[in-house]
Amino acid sequence: MTVTASTKTGRAENGQQSIGRRTVPHQATIGLLLAGGIMTSWIGLHVYGVYLHHWSVWSIAIAPAVIAAQTWLSVGLFIVAHDAMHGSLAPGRPGVNTTMGVLALGLYAGFRFHRLREAHGRHHAAPGTANDPDFHAPAPHRFVPWFVAFFRTYFGWREFAVLTVAVWIAVLVLRAPLPNLLVFWAVPALLSALQLFVFGTWLPHRAHGEAFADWHNARSNGFPSWLSLLTCFHFGRHHEHHLQPWLPWWRLDDEGGTDR
Repeated sequence: MTVTASTKTGRAENGQQSIGRRTVPHQATIGLLLAGGIMTSWIGLHVYGVYLHHWSVWSIAIAPAVIAAQTWLSVGLFIVAHDAMHGSLAPGRPGVNTTMGVLALGLYAGFRFHRLREAHGRHHAAPGTANDPDFHAPAPHRFVPWFVAFFRTYFGWREFAVLTVAVWIAVLVLRAPLPNLLVFWAVPALLSALQLFVFGTWLPHRAHGEAFADWHNARSNGFPSWLSLLTCFHFGRHHEHHLQPWLPWWRLDDEGGTDR
């Protein structure tokens, strides 16, 4: 078949119309402002905790709050990258999505954006099956083996090497106190990985007697909006996400999320 200039133009127009039907006005602006707020807040709290926090009775008392906030912001970094993978962060701007995804995952744990995007595509293609890299088919009812497999899927030797170099630079060059680094960087990173797994993978995709609604093998929690935001930036509206993966995290709450 001969592809003419008019055919290409028609395809481009159809693509733009498709994007238009799935977005809301100023979606890219809203998404980038929210992403910038999450990333800036994470960097600010990281700098405070790792480099400026001095231990005292008062500072020990506020440390749990700092850890909790940084854990939540770390989850947010991953969610920003997740939206970038789907192109919903800045619709129709693949370069912007890639740049923001690389930055967010780099801050989060030195992950490779393109590798995670490819794996996430396989997750959406065959959710809850042996071909799903996020699913643990050998033990789909056991929490610990599934979490260990999930962690090892995305955190390999390359990520370990990147973080090792980052730690040495922080300690030897930037003079970060090691206890601060462990408490305000390592602990939130590990807790956020657990939080993402529990609310974004384990609860939505585990089988527990009640049948799934469809082939997406996913369910949504019934949390109120404030709890949905705190647990996983509305990623617990997981069935809705699989049905409409073009929705950014801040639009998922509008879809409800009542099926369990």
